[in-house]
Amino acid sequence: MSKVTFRQKKNVFYNTLKSEVEAYFKNKNISKTGDWRLFFKSGLLIPLAIVMYIFLLTSDFSAPLTVLVSVLLGFVMASIGFNVMHDACHGSYSGTKWINQALGYSLNALGGNAFIWKIKHNIIHHTYTNIDGVDDDIALTGLLRQCNTQKWKPVHRAQHLYLLVIYAITSIAWTFLTDFKKYFNRKVQQTPIKGMDAREHAIFWASKTFNVAIYIALPLLIKGWLFWLLFFMSMHLVLGFTLAIVFQLAHVVENTDFEVAKVDPKIIENEWAIYQVRTTANFAVENKIISWFVGGLNFQIEHHLFPRVSHVHYPKLSKIVKNTCAKFNLPYNEFPTMSAAIVSHFRMMKVLGQKPTVATTK
Repeated sequence: MSKVTFRQKKNVFYNTLKSEVEAYFKNKNISKTGDWRLFFKSGLLIPLAIVMYIFLLTSDFSAPLTVLVSVLLGFVMASIGFNVMHDACHGSYSGTKWINQALGYSLNALGGNAFIWKIKHNIIHHTYTNIDGVDDDIALTGLLRQCNTQKWKPVHRAQHLYLLVIYAITSIAWTFLTDFKKYFNRKVQQTPIKGMDAREHAIFWASKTFNVAIYIALPLLIKGWLFWLLFFMSMHLVLGFTLAIVFQLAHVVENTDFEVAKVDPKIIENEWAIYQVRTTANFAVENKIISWFVGGLNFQIEHHLFPRVSHVHYPKLSKIVKNTCAKFNLPYNEFPTMSAAIVSHFRMMKVLGQKPTVATTK
């Protein structure tokens, strides 16, 4: 991996912000991890997904109803990922390590792999956000050009028209292709995968086998190929699209910054916290329904600055972060609604799809 470092400039911004956030938790006498609000979500979403799956396999649903329930299941599974898995893998679900580890493996039940995801997301994405060549989140596929330093291809002219299809198949690709590619290549982009012991290797193969059994073999055996096709595609297309669009709205929108890891070493002329603010955007923070379902990931600025704080605290922390950004004359990128963020994302992807006036090579 190209060596990327940040000019810390004594961390003045982050130290100021951190002291105010620490004071908030101390004054309120509350934990930074999850509370009853997160536990309630977990107790609702996980059993709901299991019940919906059982109903699908044991009930004689019509084709339209099968599609509808499968769509709802995909959405609930995405919400489990946003709320339960995401906090758990960041260690912010609970103050108890084994609880975080256990619930982090909910990702394996959704089709992914928690060990690889922690490297891809916690270490790489959260440290090197929007750095082309390092951040795997802006390298979904060569069919998409997600920043202006990536090589342009003629197909990109239409990327704003077909990107929804790409997003919809991401969970299928993730489950059956990209996880295996990272596993066998032993790296995420340029970053080596280290520390995967025998236990994690066993969990990788056991959970991938589990996914084939639960989402392919069992439905085929019990209900037949037509049911399986309707169930599998409906569930995965909604799961993949929901996961992808929420994460894309956090970084690949107008006014967010990007870097490229071409020079070794690459020095970012900002402290890490300032860079996180400049590369990240919030959306629909006043919409309590969206905030509930996406697990606070619409408060992405707060999440990137304090990833080990549970998302249930982000609405309160956002006021502190926004005020501190104003004091330091820093941008605070936010969209009032989710639709505004989606429009910005499409607009940006359309612009990125146009042929550059100067050729981009990598």
